Amino acid sequence: MMILDKNDSGRPYVLLLPLIEGPFRASLQPGADDYVDICVESGSTKVCESSFRSCLYMHVGDDPYSLVKEAMKVIGVHLGTFKLLEEKTPPGIVDKFGWCTWGAFYLNVHPKGVWEGVKGLVEGGCPPGMVLIDDGWQSICHDDEPITEEGMNRTAAGEQMPCRLIKFEENYKFRDYGSPKRASKKGMGAFIKDLKEEFESVEDVYVWHALCGYWGGIRPNMQGMPEARVVTPRLSQGLRMTMEDLAVDKIVKSGVGLVPPNLAHQLYEGLHSHLQSVGVDGVKVDVIHLLEMLSEEFGGRVELPKAYYKALTASVRKHFKGNGVFASMEHCNDFMFLGTEAIALGRVGDDFWCTDPSGDPKGTYWLQGCHMVNCAYNSLWMGNFILPDWDMFQTTHPCAEFHAASRAISGGPVYVSDSVGNHNFKLLKRLVLPDGSILRCQSYALPTRDCLFEDPLHDGKTMLKIWNLNKYTGVLGLFNCQGGGWCPVSRRNKSADQFSRSVTCLASPKDIEWIHGKNPISIEGVRAFAIYILQEKKLKLLKSLESIEISLEPYNYELLIVSPVTMLPRRLVQFAPIGLVNMLNSGGAIQSLAVDDKNLVRVGVKGRGEMRVFATEKPMACKIDGVDVEFSYDDQMVIIQVPWPKSSRLSVIEYSF
Repeated sequence: MMILDKNDSGRPYVLLLPLIEGPFRASLQPGADDYVDICVESGSTKVCESSFRSCLYMHVGDDPYSLVKEAMKVIGVHLGTFKLLEEKTPPGIVDKFGWCTWGAFYLNVHPKGVWEGVKGLVEGGCPPGMVLIDDGWQSICHDDEPITEEGMNRTAAGEQMPCRLIKFEENYKFRDYGSPKRASKKGMGAFIKDLKEEFESVEDVYVWHALCGYWGGIRPNMQGMPEARVVTPRLSQGLRMTMEDLAVDKIVKSGVGLVPPNLAHQLYEGLHSHLQSVGVDGVKVDVIHLLEMLSEEFGGRVELPKAYYKALTASVRKHFKGNGVFASMEHCNDFMFLGTEAIALGRVGDDFWCTDPSGDPKGTYWLQGCHMVNCAYNSLWMGNFILPDWDMFQTTHPCAEFHAASRAISGGPVYVSDSVGNHNFKLLKRLVLPDGSILRCQSYALPTRDCLFEDPLHDGKTMLKIWNLNKYTGVLGLFNCQGGGWCPVSRRNKSADQFSRSVTCLASPKDIEWIHGKNPISIEGVRAFAIYILQEKKLKLLKSLESIEISLEPYNYELLIVSPVTMLPRRLVQFAPIGLVNMLNSGGAIQSLAVDDKNLVRVGVKGRGEMRVFATEKPMACKIDGVDVEFSYDDQMVIIQVPWPKSSRLSVIEYSF
């Protein structure tokens, strides 16, 4: 999808970006003798060409982050088919804690289970603001089954994938729900209304569906459903080189009930109008990559998706406030160029796998590092189109804290798929505030410059280092991901035990790209930075080019809050906010910062817990919302316990020096 290159001779970074030209899509693929091939394909034997004028774009620059962004703006003007993330507003779910039903129920999701799941999180002090009802709510069946079955027995992994959608309405599990509050009210609409009334934190209920309706598409000749016919998928040579996949195998064997592209609007209008009518606020659209396998008779892999994405965009604008959608299984570059006019949120990695689907017991660990590396590096490109979503995870997994730390600073949504009643609330409370909101970074996390061209999975020495910005602080995440990843020979992710070892790296304020992100932080005139090492609970004072050494064992992490030091005007006191150190994204708690000429510092804080700031002198007094409070001063840090305010507003802390 993209190649970024730089050598040690001093030449600038070079970006190679394959494009769409007419009905053709270009991609970069490995060639012989370390050459790179450019493959230009239509996806249909009926659409052929032998020469191309604009299938690849090259951009050169000295700053890799600016380079990629500048190139995307140029291509946006050239193609005119998408909107950049900076031109869109992600859905509100990105600022709320979410719970997804997939890991809890898989296909056996049902209203009582959803209710109990939300109830348990609320009672545990981590109320979800978003509930995602994943696969298992739709009316589906196999072609050889009567439509009355509705997939009742298709609950094992992969059994649902040959199924097709038989109607837009929810299946019997949700259709038979009866409201205990209103006896005459039934169905999905009654359930969602009751759920939101009972649990006030739940503002958004999203549901899952596949781009073609369901994994196997639409069942042909169904009353009330759009016209459809079963199309046999065809895998391109490029797809045949990728990982073997259960979903692809099942779908290739059974085919897809495809709605013709000129009728795609009927599919989304029928589905989304019903969902809107029962109170659903948005959709997770999955299996997006499927269209490239179905395009032989429909003008190819550019023309077929164009029609589907146009219809999907129109429907989201009509039924879900224009942005109530996020994408999954959408990593093909034709989606980015054609399908992101409205979609502003999407997955940037594979699924969170609890264990290795290929059966390696060690995959419980090395797959987690692979997941993080994929998300971090993919965001360098995909983050220009969509806000990166690093996927859900489970808080009782052996690597749960490893995942939680990455989600906390990813800049994307934070949601889990815990089983009902099976939660690590101690960990969750480092992510979630009592009102169901989260402390989200201002931008999206990216790899630091010194690991852009290294291998954090297979070289036994490179730490994955990712940076992000909050309003007043930077954050640096260090993750030892060594020990497994993609193997092109076996065409799957596999263990690489020989690289799983302790890794040491240098961390510095210069690792933070202060001039980038949605809201850059000016460090002009800043002479020092306060570095708070979260797990060690230690503070270091560094100049911009100075560094500290951090060592981590496999699948361990460290988070560094990096705060520019300010000199107060009268007493020459050095001051830097750190944040709520009980939260993983500590610096995200700081929402306002003001210094007056009387050596009074006011800090607006979102959240509760242990607030720390760096100061070279002990303050004379501290107040929260105008009331004097106790504080301690240790290792040049002022420590205050901040209670949760009576309303979800900021607590204003005053430091008098």
